[in-house]
Amino acid sequence: MSWLIRTFYSSIGKKLLVAITGLGFFGFLCVHLAGNLTLYKGGTAFNAYAQKLHSLGPILIVFELGLLAFAIIHVATGIILFVQNFKARSVPYKIDRSAGGRTLSSSLMPYTGFILLAFVIFHLINFSFVDKSHQTIFEIVSAAFASPIYIIVYAFAMIVLALHIRHGFWSAFQTVGANHPRYMPVIMVLSIVVSLIFGLGFGLLPIYIWSVG
Repeated sequence: MSWLIRTFYSSIGKKLLVAITGLGFFGFLCVHLAGNLTLYKGGTAFNAYAQKLHSLGPILIVFELGLLAFAIIHVATGIILFVQNFKARSVPYKIDRSAGGRTLSSSLMPYTGFILLAFVIFHLINFSFVDKSHQTIFEIVSAAFASPIYIIVYAFAMIVLALHIRHGFWSAFQTVGANHPRYMPVIMVLSIVVSLIFGLGFGLLPIYIWSVG
């Protein structure tokens, strides 16, 4: 047990925690996007999807608690790594920041993470922690996306999400040991593909709801 504790106290161990929880969130986003796409079928289909989720009862609660635990680990460990890296960087970089594989998405990872955390809280307040006794979830979504301000905020957050996934996806696989010359080029391309899928998949939904509303 002591070796396990020492591992996760190390920088490598912390990066593993961030990678594993990040891949867990990737799986959640796949399921979440698949469910949200029922919005294109109309209110009846989306309400049926939401009702089916709530019918899971204790299973849904366990899943939500697992997501919360993943979120705490991912955010807390990410912050610790960010602070450690910031303290270790006593002299600012004087070389081309695009060298060594650095990209816009990798440079912005801590900041896109903070923005996404703020958006998740904002999203939960507007969709999850609201009174659903007199309105359906589709009515709640339609009312939110009737506001141009919310559409702009949501679209901006999805751009940020795409940037975060663009780097986080391949970086997570690299951290867990998939850094192989044969596989990494494919994973790098796949990271661009999945970032576009999530960015456009989630980002176009509010525009569609607003246009048909």
